[in-house]
Amino acid sequence: MGTYVSTERRDAVSLVTIDNPPMNALSSALLDELEAEVDALDADDAVRAIVLRGAGERAFVAGADIKEFPALRESASEGGSARGIQRLGHRMDAARTPFVAAIRGFCLGGGLELALCCDVRVCSDDARLGQPEIKLGLIPGGGGTQRLPRVVGIGRAMLLNLTGEFVDAETAYAWGLVEKVVSVAELEEAALTIAGQIAAQSPHAVAVLRELARTTRDLPLEEGLRREADGFVRCLRSEDGAEGVAAFIEKRAPVFTGR
Repeated sequence: MGTYVSTERRDAVSLVTIDNPPMNALSSALLDELEAEVDALDADDAVRAIVLRGAGERAFVAGADIKEFPALRESASEGGSARGIQRLGHRMDAARTPFVAAIRGFCLGGGLELALCCDVRVCSDDARLGQPEIKLGLIPGGGGTQRLPRVVGIGRAMLLNLTGEFVDAETAYAWGLVEKVVSVAELEEAALTIAGQIAAQSPHAVAVLRELARTTRDLPLEEGLRREADGFVRCLRSEDGAEGVAAFIEKRAPVFTGR
C-alpha cells in the first residue's frame, strides 16, 4: 500500500483506489505512484482486469493538483503535464490489462482525462463530469482536447472544453461518455462485475482487441479491416484460440492462459 494508491485483489481483478483527500487531486507524486502500480499489476499474469476508483464520497478525481501549477509553469519548457497524466495515459494504452473506471461524484479535468484512458466507464447517478480548465485561463493538458472528441464527438467536446461546465450522469450516458449509470450503492459491484466479465475472457484476445482499438482509430476503414483480419488470425492461431474453440465444441468452460 502506497501513500496515495492502494490495491485490493478480487480474484483476477485488481481494485485500485486513489486516495488524496479531500477530492483525490492528481499530484505529481500520486501520478508517479499510480503509474508504478499500473506497471506492477500489468506485469502480473494473474491480474486480468483493473478497476480504478476514488476514495471517499465526493470525487473520483476532481482534477490535477492546482497548487503545483506555479512550479509546473517554471518547468513547462521541459514537457509540463505531458510527463504526468499524458505519460500515465500512454502507459495504460500500452498495457495488456484492460481498465474499468468506477466514477462517483466529481470527475473533472485530469480526473476525466484519467477516466478517458480507461476502456469502460461506469458512474453513479450523482456523478458530475467536465473539463473546467478554461475557467483558469488554461486548456486541458492530459488528453482532454484529444481523447474526449474521440469519445463524444468534436461538438460536445468543444462545448465542455470551451465553457468549463459539467454534465450530469444522465447526459454523460446519453453522450457515450460513460457506458453505464447505477446508484451509488451499486457502483463498486457494477464495476467489478464488468471487470470480472472481461477477466474471464482470453487475455490474449483482450490484448489484441485493446491494441486494435488504440492503433486503428484514425486509420482508413480498409486499413483498419486489414489489421482486424490479421488480429483474428493471431487469435485463431493462439493457444487460447484453440482452447476456446475446443471448449465450445466439447460443451465445457474454456480455461484461458493468455498464450
